[in-house]
Amino acid sequence: MNRSGRLMVGAVLVAGCTVAIGAQNAGPDWPQWRGPRRDGTLTSFTEPKAWPETLNQRWKITVGDGYSTPIIVGNRVYQFSRQQENEILRAIDAASGKVVWEKSYAAPFEMNSGAKRHGPGPKSTPTFADGRLFTLGMSSIVTAWDAASGKELWQKPAGPVQPMFHTAMSPLVDGNRMYLHVGGHNDGALTAFEPATGKVIWEWKGDGPAYGSPIIAEIGGMRQLMVFSQKNFIGINPANGELLWSVPFEARSTTNSITPLVYGGNTVIVSGQGKPLTSYIVANKGGKWAADLAWENPQLSMSFSNAVIIGDSIFSMSPLNSGQFFWADARTGKTLWASEPRQGGNAAITRSGDLLFVLKDDGTLMVGKATPGAAFVPAKTYTVATSATWAPPVISGNRIFVKDIETLALWTVN
Repeated sequence: MNRSGRLMVGAVLVAGCTVAIGAQNAGPDWPQWRGPRRDGTLTSFTEPKAWPETLNQRWKITVGDGYSTPIIVGNRVYQFSRQQENEILRAIDAASGKVVWEKSYAAPFEMNSGAKRHGPGPKSTPTFADGRLFTLGMSSIVTAWDAASGKELWQKPAGPVQPMFHTAMSPLVDGNRMYLHVGGHNDGALTAFEPATGKVIWEWKGDGPAYGSPIIAEIGGMRQLMVFSQKNFIGINPANGELLWSVPFEARSTTNSITPLVYGGNTVIVSGQGKPLTSYIVANKGGKWAADLAWENPQLSMSFSNAVIIGDSIFSMSPLNSGQFFWADARTGKTLWASEPRQGGNAAITRSGDLLFVLKDDGTLMVGKATPGAAFVPAKTYTVATSATWAPPVISGNRIFVKDIETLALWTVN
């Protein structure tokens, strides 16, 4: 019992009332940026027969500043954030919101004036792999942690030069390597680290880092590491760091921020602030790899809202006209549908089959069926935060974890 005499076993006190937590249903892990496949796709979700009028808030805790997405592995949620001059990684019990462990390090830095309205970060999402967590701090501090205890395993300090708007790229772990583009403006290195020790395996120093996160996909029988650099879109051999292909690509204000999305086996869809929705076909021609332009659609763009693919269609939010949701044909780039203007500044989009979860930056979560080419009409709209929500929600079972500017909350569908 607590001091008021209430029995608190199997419950959590939220907003002055006791809420049972037995109704929480765990689902698959969400161990990294954009989920298991880094494409915003839920591997499984059981849609309720009828969406409730409101979601249930099970708990809410203050964790600090930042746009870092929470990740969930087993019964733990991991959240990376900032409080004052420290960057903090926390392990949180998913059922109760109780902090299991928290670790921090000093990370003072001077913000670029152009990024101050978005706060001091961090903006990079942790990655879990083989019992370890990997983080990239706002000033480029790279750290590996033991996920069970929070023990720091190794750390790389920030270099003398940082990206113009600091960092947002999320680590990628593939097999026995962890990939990050470290360094700063006009002076960086896409780097393969040994996860256990931090030893550098290889470096590619052809350009400075950008803000979008890397992916690895097999194209034409070869695994390729694809990512935006500061001024280019590049494909790298993940085994040795060899540059396979490169195309010039520079978003407005040097803010390449989109995570590439693979469609149909050899097509990669990208965009950027002030850049059209764009598709490249990656192929080996006479022993040389190339990324050739397949199509562009200047009527649509993506700045910070990453897309999802359903069938042969792309769904995302364009920043044009003060925010418009859209469907586009992944084969041709043709606009299939665009919403009314002024929908917002940003949206984090996740899909499960033909179900869309769309979290706008004003704390509004919309859920509804995806009908490629037709208007997106939410089945329900919920308010899940009272401050900006730039971090995508994490969905597992009937649980929806939402990070706003300073807090992390768990909502359940029933």
